[in-house]
Amino acid sequence: MADRALRGVGLGAKSFEDEQGIEFADRNQIGFDCPKGHHFEVTFALEAELPTEWECKKCGLMAVRSDGSVGEEKETKPQRTHWDMLRERRSIPELEEILDEQLEKLRDPGKP
Repeated sequence: MADRALRGVGLGAKSFEDEQGIEFADRNQIGFDCPKGHHFEVTFALEAELPTEWECKKCGLMAVRSDGSVGEEKETKPQRTHWDMLRERRSIPELEEILDEQLEKLRDPGKP
């Protein structure tokens, strides 16, 4: 069994390709400040949409950009309830008819 063991470099641990002839994409480094005072930088592609918040690498809290950029407030829709979804599918007269049918079934258990 020992003679079948893989020896040397761990699989996937290192790449033996050199970086000659490789042209890296243009990049941006954006600084972030955490509420606990931690500062860190994250690298993004130049054409990437830059976030205004990023999770702090040290404590996990949401950090804001150091340059003071604030994102636009996203419009939030009110949460739809079961009643709202039901009203999209049925009218009040239809619901009253279904209620009457179900009440009739409960009043007379012998009827299917």
